[in-house]
Amino acid sequence: MKRSIAIGFFLFLMIPSKSFSQEKRLKDFFHFKNKKIESAVAPDTIQVIDDNMFTIDDSYLDSLAWEEQRILEEEMRADIDTGQIILFYDSPVEVSEQLYIDSVWVTIREYYSIWSSNKINPYDLDGENFSDTVKLPLTYANPSLDWSMPLEQMTITSPFGLRRWKWHYGDDIRLNVGDSVHVAFDGIVRLARYDRYGYGYYILVRHYNGLETLYGHLSKQLVEPGDILKAGDVLGLGGSTGRSSGPHLHFEVRYQGNAIKPTDVFDFDNNALISPELEINASTFSYLKEARKVRYHRVRSGDTLSYISYRYGVSISTICRLNGIRRNSILRIGQRIRIT
Repeated sequence: MKRSIAIGFFLFLMIPSKSFSQEKRLKDFFHFKNKKIESAVAPDTIQVIDDNMFTIDDSYLDSLAWEEQRILEEEMRADIDTGQIILFYDSPVEVSEQLYIDSVWVTIREYYSIWSSNKINPYDLDGENFSDTVKLPLTYANPSLDWSMPLEQMTITSPFGLRRWKWHYGDDIRLNVGDSVHVAFDGIVRLARYDRYGYGYYILVRHYNGLETLYGHLSKQLVEPGDILKAGDVLGLGGSTGRSSGPHLHFEVRYQGNAIKPTDVFDFDNNALISPELEINASTFSYLKEARKVRYHRVRSGDTLSYISYRYGVSISTICRLNGIRRNSILRIGQRIRIT
């Protein structure tokens, strides 16, 4: 089932030019109006945290090494005049205008123009300022693109939303260590990494409709970046790695790096999709106003930067930067320490 992206390019660059006239089945979802993230903090976005709370940290480790991908054979450069020069794994590659994957035409410019092997969110899209409406197909009648629930039984133990002091950007699903975890839609693995302070072993898959899904706290990863998957393929085994209080699957749905409530896409109770088409508009990301509130820890007797860092899953360097202090600064009882 799995094929590397490089092999995919080699095999499909020789597609006859007459096929390029076929109607694209995927719309360009990547061009719309959006503003830059504003740094100003509104007066009503401050919250002081005083009780014991824990979180999932979205930190990332150093990028995995990638062997440079280059196309050297002249015969594979089918019609250079119709090609696009894009940045692929940090090296310029000559590719044809369209790529044929599992009977679906994917425009290279749309699909690979932003492709990071070390960041979950490499996109320049602020969901809070999203003003357009796009409709993403979740199924295709012809050709057939499948979908699948990540687990046979989808029981939510911690839902998308505010969890104690920090926003939870996915649904936690009950499982046993070693349970098979399935990919939700057809797509290509973009990340397979380890984050000891957050997701543990996790996998992120880019799907052909513009969505991405993330699977966290795995005990084992069974795929690698570049692998092409069909919906329902097993990509890993359930576990409790990273910042986890017990075995579960942390499942996220994202559009251009911004999380979407999974239950807006899936009806877990009835093992079905909410709709064959997902509409994304400003209301989809309305939760971000609450999620981005600035929050503080109030210092108590015995508190240290190390304790605050561990308690909230925020690095000491980040805490120092947010508060304009140093690692050896003396904390005062009652002092407010910004943590987000």
